[in-house]
Amino acid sequence: MHELPVMIKILSVVCRHAQKNGVREIRSITLGVGILSDLEPEWMQKYFDRISQETVAAGAKLHVRRIPALFQCAICQDTYVWEDRKQPIPACPGCGRLGEGRLIAGSGYQVLEMEAI
Repeated sequence: MHELPVMIKILSVVCRHAQKNGVREIRSITLGVGILSDLEPEWMQKYFDRISQETVAAGAKLHVRRIPALFQCAICQDTYVWEDRKQPIPACPGCGRLGEGRLIAGSGYQVLEMEAI
C-alpha cells in the first residue's frame, strides 16, 4: 500500500510536465527506483493504472530501472556502489573499513523519462 502515495506524487509530476509542454498523451514513464526502496513494480503499475484514469497518463506503461546504492566513507570520503541487495554491503575500497559508509543515493525514486505525444 506504500506504493500508492508515491504513485500519486509521480502522477502529479508527469501531469504537470505534460501540461507545461502541451502533451496530449503519455505512453510510458521510466522511473529510477533505488535498490534500497521496497517499491514493487507490479503494485506501482496497478496503483498508477487506477489513479491515472481520465488523465493524459491513462494507460501509460511504467518501466522501472533499479538504481544502485551509493555510499560515502566517513573515514576517507571515498564513494562506492552497492548494486545487489542480496549481497552484503561492501567494505570501502579506499580504506577497507566496513560499516562506515553514509548512504548518498539508492533509497528514493525519480522520473527519468517519458514517452509522450
